[in-house]
Amino acid sequence: MNRAPGAPQAERGLKVLVVDDEPETAAAHRDFIARVDGYWTGAVAGNGQQALALLAQARDAAEPYDLVLLDMTLPDLHGIDVARRIRGQGLTVGIIAITAVRDLQVVRSAVASGITQYLIKPFSFAAFAEKLANHRQFVASMHSSGAEATQANIDHAFSALRTSERAQQLPKGLIRQTLEQISGFLAGQRGRAYSATELAAALGISRVTARRYLEHLADTGQLLKQPRHGSRGRPEYEYRSA
Repeated sequence: MNRAPGAPQAERGLKVLVVDDEPETAAAHRDFIARVDGYWTGAVAGNGQQALALLAQARDAAEPYDLVLLDMTLPDLHGIDVARRIRGQGLTVGIIAITAVRDLQVVRSAVASGITQYLIKPFSFAAFAEKLANHRQFVASMHSSGAEATQANIDHAFSALRTSERAQQLPKGLIRQTLEQISGFLAGQRGRAYSATELAAALGISRVTARRYLEHLADTGQLLKQPRHGSRGRPEYEYRSA
């Protein structure tokens, strides 16, 4: 989202702090944020201490962050330690953990530290956008509750942070692990398009299998599908990250 210089923060949308020590990854997160309506990147921190300092400065300037995209493996502090210190400062900013770690104990510690959502690498733009949409809905629900919330208000707000059942369901015959492998592979190709034949060769799966997963990802808006010009015989399609 492009923000107008000097505009009140509320008019700019939700302000995001990206915390990642890898410049290329941080840049990719910024690109994703720019594609999601209602969000903008306030700053990028390369380590935990810098993130904590930026959050404190923004709070003191009355321009607080609304969301932190927090990598778990930082050079100075673990992401969970950063989350604990954020809560220790009394900040109520939303925190989305970005990590390749799937260990349940780490997940439990993350939740206990005030991390509100968990995004496992590799992920597609669609998965990323869904987390931000969930957070925006949560914020809207909390703001609409007034000074006192009913049980229904609270249930509605927290339900916004859960992935919808419809999004979790897969067509018969598709396996989530294979789906994540394919979407993660394409997300890392920096926009390069693949046909079903090319993807099958790259991942060591059959062309039929590759096509089924590619079609599903295209149907759900996670990939862009377009005809490949110049191909002979039957029309061939190519797919790239949305």
